[in-house]
Formats: sequence, structure tokens, C-alpha cells
Amino acid sequence: MADIKPFRAWRYNPTLSGNIDELTSPLFDVVSDKQRKALYKNPHNSIYLSVPQQPDASNKAHLLLEEWKTKGIIIQDKLPAIYVYYQYFKLAGSTKEFCRKGFISNIRAYNWNENVVLRHENTIPSAVNDRIELLEKTELNVSPTHGLYTDTNHILERYMDEAILHPLYESEDYQGVKDVLAVIHDAAIISIFIELIKGKKIILADGHHRYEGSLAYREKMTKSNPAHTGEEGYNFHLMYLTNTESDDIRILPTHRLIKGINDFNEQEILNKLEQHFIIKVLDDADTANEIIVGKQWAFALLFKENTYKVRLKPEALTSMTWPFPDAVKKLDLTVMHYFIIEKVLGIPGKEQRQSNNITFDRSFGDCLTKVISEEAQMAIITNEVSIEEVKSVCASGYTMPQKSTYFYPKVICGFVFSSIKEEEFKSPVYSPF
Repeated sequence: MADIKPFRAWRYNPTLSGNIDELTSPLFDVVSDKQRKALYKNPHNSIYLSVPQQPDASNKAHLLLEEWKTKGIIIQDKLPAIYVYYQYFKLAGSTKEFCRKGFISNIRAYNWNENVVLRHENTIPSAVNDRIELLEKTELNVSPTHGLYTDTNHILERYMDEAILHPLYESEDYQGVKDVLAVIHDAAIISIFIELIKGKKIILADGHHRYEGSLAYREKMTKSNPAHTGEEGYNFHLMYLTNTESDDIRILPTHRLIKGINDFNEQEILNKLEQHFIIKVLDDADTANEIIVGKQWAFALLFKENTYKVRLKPEALTSMTWPFPDAVKKLDLTVMHYFIIEKVLGIPGKEQRQSNNITFDRSFGDCLTKVISEEAQMAIITNEVSIEEVKSVCASGYTMPQKSTYFYPKVICGFVFSSIKEEEFKSPVYSPF
């Protein structure tokens, strides 16, 4: 099953990491233009490796990385390790503090058909190409993707809890989340991690583009290396692994914004919806997201002047012609993309991934603002996806609609970097790994 390895992380020089908050950055696919501009003001911020500036971005990242290594801006740890990573956070409207517990290691990059690492979403090709080019130039995994394993006995948590008592870093990130990193060097304990994960399948929660970038790069390098053994650095990928059985796995909803549809007409949309949905006018748009919470196949539709709650009639599901198993058909998001976006708005399912008419926003407030300001013609507000739904879809061998899940909080970039350059990847002679 899943093969993980400890690694010797490249980390910021202690003379810099005392202000680690100033060196971390959001992941490449969530960082805003405003955040990027602010982060670029610090010449040592990790944003320069994860989202290098155009033009010739990947070459710039490569040259800067070599400069950082030469000047000691970043230093490689001498011992292979597993890095424990805890994220302490709260959710809006709750006083409870959650703690998502996990660890960062290298993991073998498995093709999807090997059925070891399971995807639940499709990717956007242009974003994958960007990640391949950056990986090829730098030979560096700049930030870990997020994977899920299942262990009902919580065997690894006791070792992680012990390690986190002696943190390397503590930081408050852009999400308001407290990020804490610790390290495990003990070979006996690392072996327990390796053996436990060996018996698991891994659900890829976040980072599909980066993971596919690793797959593509591994394939290219394998073909070009006649002495390929399967143990070279390019066969591995950096991943943050958390337990699905934790109470602190949180998935936030991602809403759909619709714009640029010709002859857009609110009344015609409602007329078409009546065939399959029960429609209720809402007096207050500000609470529309709260009204649909926990209700299967229920959505809030925001227009400039009006707001509606719509809920699919149960018998309507049998009319869905998309050839999916029930685990996928019964998802709120599948219902949304089929009955609302395809059947009512007229955007065929095969075109939705590339459609300029659909954008995504996890903030209900942003959706409301964009509709009122006419930046969008309408918003479709949805419920969150459960971890059990993610498991069911992965087990079916199918994927969810794009942008189905937003695992919260996001992992940050800048704590550890993992090199796949052979002389930096391979374990030193004094290591049992």
C-alpha cells in the first residue's frame, strides 16, 4: 500500500526563522493578488518559491533557490525526520477550539490506477502544467499536499502529541490559525509511522494539481533514466497526512457564482426550476446560507433583488442521466451541477470545468456582495460536503464535481521544503532509512 519516507527538510536559517510569520505564505491556489503583493515585499518569503513572479517564473524560482542554499538562507536538516504539524483554529459562530493533528513526510507518487492514493476531484490542466514546470526547474516540493488516512485506533497521535510539546515553530497564519511544527528523529518511532501507513489507502484531500505535477514529472524522468530503480527522489512527493477519524477534520462549502450568460432572465430561471424543485422566497438574503444548513439537495439562489431557497423534489433524482453511481448522484454538488447549471442555465456538464460562466467562492458574504454589485448575475449557495461522502466517492472510483471541497484550514507554505534532487534526497550513510 502507501510507502512513506522520512526526509531531510530544507528549513529557514534560525537567524531568520525567529520571525517565521514573515516567511510563510498561503498555498499557490488560494493566495490572492493582494496577499502576493504584500508578501513579495519580503525578499526571503516562501512566496518566491511557490508563486514566483512572471515572466520566466520557474527559472527565477530555480536561480533564487540556489542562491538561498549558497547563502545559507535555507539549510538542510542533517537527519531524516517526520515533521509533526498541528493547526489550532476556531470556526465562525463557535467558541470551540479545534486542533487538526498530522505529520509531514515524503510519499511515493502512485498513479491513480494503482488505487493507493485516491482522488476525489478532477484538475484544471493549465494549473497542472504550471506545477510541472516549477517542479522540473527547482526539483523541490515547496509545500505539502494534504492526504487522509483512516486509523480508528489513533495509534500515531500519542507520538505526535509527545513531539508537539517541543515545537520548532509556532506561528499565526493569514487564516488566523495557530500553526505548530515539531520533529521526530527517533528511528523506532518513525518505523511505526511507516508500518501503519503501509496498510492504508490515502485520500487526497487537497493539492490535486501539485500531486499530478509529481506524477507527470516522475513519468518523464522514468522514461529518460535507463537505470531507473524506483527509489530516486523524483518518485516521491511531499504530503501532510491526517486521520479521517479525528473530530477536527473540517470541510467548508464552496459556492458557485454565475456570470456572462446571454439573455439572463431571473423569471425564466424560476420557471425552469419549478419542474424539479420546491421554491420558497426568502425575505432576508443575509441568512440564506443558514436556512439551507443540513437540508439535503437544498440551495440558496441569490439574485440582485431577490433570494430563494430551492430544494430538489426527491423523485426528480431518477431523471438524472449522468452515468454515475449513487454515491456521486446523491451529492448536493452533483444535483446542483446537473439540475441547475446544466438543465436550467444551459451549461453542459462536459463544458463546466472550462466554463468562464462559473467561478467559485467559499465566502457567503463575498457572493452576496458580488451579486448585489452585479459582478455576478447570480450565486448558488450550497452546504458543506461530509468526510463520509468523500470516502464514499473515492471508494466508488469516481470523482466529485470540481471545487467540491475546501478542507479547512489550509496548510501553509514555508515551514519545510523537500528536495527531490538526488544528492539531497537520498538518506545519508549514517541513517537507518
